[in-house]
Amino acid sequence: MNVIHTPNLHEGTVAQKRAELLAYFHDSFDTYESLFTNLNSDEAFYQRPDNLRHPLIFYYGHTATFFINKLMLAKLINERIDPEFESLFAIGVDEMSWDDLNEAHYDWPDVAKVKAYRSAVREKVSDIISNIEFSLPINWQSPMWTLVMGIEHERIHLETSSVLIRQLDLRFIKPQPQWLPSDIHCDAPANTLRSVRQGEVKNDKSVKSPWYGWDNEFGYQHENVPEFQASRYLVSNAEFLEFVEAQGYHRSEFWEDEGWKWREFTQARHPVFWRNTDNGYVYRAMIKEMPLPLSWPVDVNYHEAKAFCNFKTALTGEDIRLPTENEWQRLRDESGLDQMRFHENMNINLARAASSEPVTKNAHGDFFDVAGNIWQWTETPIYPFDGFQVHPIYDDFTTPTFDNKHNLIKGGSWISTGNEATRDSRYAFRRHFFQHAGFRYVQSDKKISVNDFDYESDTQVSQYSEFHYGQQFFGVANFAQQSAKLCLEYTKGRAQNKALDLGCAVGRSSFELARQFDEVHGIDFSARFIKTATDMQERKELRYTLIDEGELTSFKSRKLKDFDLEEVAHKVFFSQGDACNLKSQFSGYDLIFLGNLLDRVYSPRKLSTDIQQRLNMNGILVVASPFTWLEEYTERDEWLGGYKDNTGETLTSTAALESALTHCKRIGGPKNIEFVIRETKRKFQHSISEFNIFERVK
Repeated sequence: MNVIHTPNLHEGTVAQKRAELLAYFHDSFDTYESLFTNLNSDEAFYQRPDNLRHPLIFYYGHTATFFINKLMLAKLINERIDPEFESLFAIGVDEMSWDDLNEAHYDWPDVAKVKAYRSAVREKVSDIISNIEFSLPINWQSPMWTLVMGIEHERIHLETSSVLIRQLDLRFIKPQPQWLPSDIHCDAPANTLRSVRQGEVKNDKSVKSPWYGWDNEFGYQHENVPEFQASRYLVSNAEFLEFVEAQGYHRSEFWEDEGWKWREFTQARHPVFWRNTDNGYVYRAMIKEMPLPLSWPVDVNYHEAKAFCNFKTALTGEDIRLPTENEWQRLRDESGLDQMRFHENMNINLARAASSEPVTKNAHGDFFDVAGNIWQWTETPIYPFDGFQVHPIYDDFTTPTFDNKHNLIKGGSWISTGNEATRDSRYAFRRHFFQHAGFRYVQSDKKISVNDFDYESDTQVSQYSEFHYGQQFFGVANFAQQSAKLCLEYTKGRAQNKALDLGCAVGRSSFELARQFDEVHGIDFSARFIKTATDMQERKELRYTLIDEGELTSFKSRKLKDFDLEEVAHKVFFSQGDACNLKSQFSGYDLIFLGNLLDRVYSPRKLSTDIQQRLNMNGILVVASPFTWLEEYTERDEWLGGYKDNTGETLTSTAALESALTHCKRIGGPKNIEFVIRETKRKFQHSISEFNIFERVK
């Protein structure tokens, strides 16, 4: 295939860049469509090759809805194409604890309808790229950045969807010529260790870089890496076969505790893409099986790679392990790849066949396949570089993975395109996940350690953690606790079966509502907030740092039991979601609480109309807001009050809200409740939120 490389976002003229990005978008969109032509029927789209993933129809629709959802968020469009699709296909790709994989909650649409939707998105995005005003260079603030983000996002899913198709039963596959595997085979080499000299690794990609990057790539990190030895080749199927034949999958001494639990749960006996037959092992490429290609790299998850290293340690008496991220960087630098993008003399970017190829084919200095062929697992859980910032249009790309459960993979595979095929990319997956990923091993005397409990260092999340669970300031009571107390007062003597805390942030009010309600749904748009709420629920504790002054910080630890909430926490269910476009299953509530949310959504009018339908008759709606309308969050035409109307009369937000709630009547308020948010040791936000309480009557 001839797949276009990720573009330089600085060079050329606006007209040239517009044409280049339009071609890049079409190439990405069409290549993704081409991947799904390997499915032989509509039935194939509704299969779940992995029980921890949605059916393939979700991924077919997901990348298109991503464009629309991000364009809405960036205010580059103001109307959706299909709100139902843009909610249904929005979230649920990485097995987060808040991902909803309950099939009873989904009524998947016809393939033809999703295909038609994708065509409409293709036309819409093409039109925007062709006509949007922008200037060079394209950077984080550029309107074109959001469009490049959508393209690069689809290229990620080109790879992850290919992994799912590779796990799909062959009876659902109709092989297409452009997706056939390599026919290059040879004898497998004997692997050896070669030295990598001591040297400094520096990562300092700037937001001024001419190449698109995801948030985790930017910032600064460096390390003086001691000398170590690395395997000359990736571990081949032949080399890994030694582990399999030595009963490695049945010997717990080779496995880390987490890995052995995975092995016991899955009862794995060999790599997932191998199948044992009477005539030996066969190998599953993406769309066909073949005799096990012994010279190709083995595809395994982290646990299997780590177990092999422990097996190798037992055999050799040397300390064999996977490389750290920085050791892999040193290997890359020593191999002469430090200034290269990953597409030259490599099996990458779909430049060759749709599969791996022999580990002896691509020499990079004294090593082979330093990049390309397959991804390489590392010992390093992903973490933020110094100066890390989230992009406001996609604040949950990386932060949910800062949990010491997602290890970095490096180097790219045969189907890594776009940003994935660049030297700075940092992708991380759960250790039991499968990608087109394998490994090389290293020998080093350096001991590595991994924390098993992370602490939150994101400034906004830390502030909200203190706001919800921390100390009180200036005599102002805890706002989340007071909000829930008011909600419970108005629902006393009424049904208290199910409550919705919409805009729940880091979860305190959701837990407080669970004191009385049988079931509480906490929903927030920010995955960072939801991750923090679920951390508190699962671990019963939050750890975070607060800024005192300058670079000085203080460490905090808060526990659910300190608030007498530990026994009710199991009644809360957290989800990530768009308040203005919630999934249909979020309905039937006896209470809905909107806490300081209304003036921070893009369509408070739509939210006000929709939220009433999600209440049971006689259910209670509590709306709390300081009504600080800002066009940064809400277009002026969408404000609920806070201006003079066409007659010149003052329209307050309180009056506009009551007018918008046509199915409800007021039963309480307006009532003011103060709140204080600590920014630093000597700087605080002191605000007042107005509470208005309504009952659904029709």
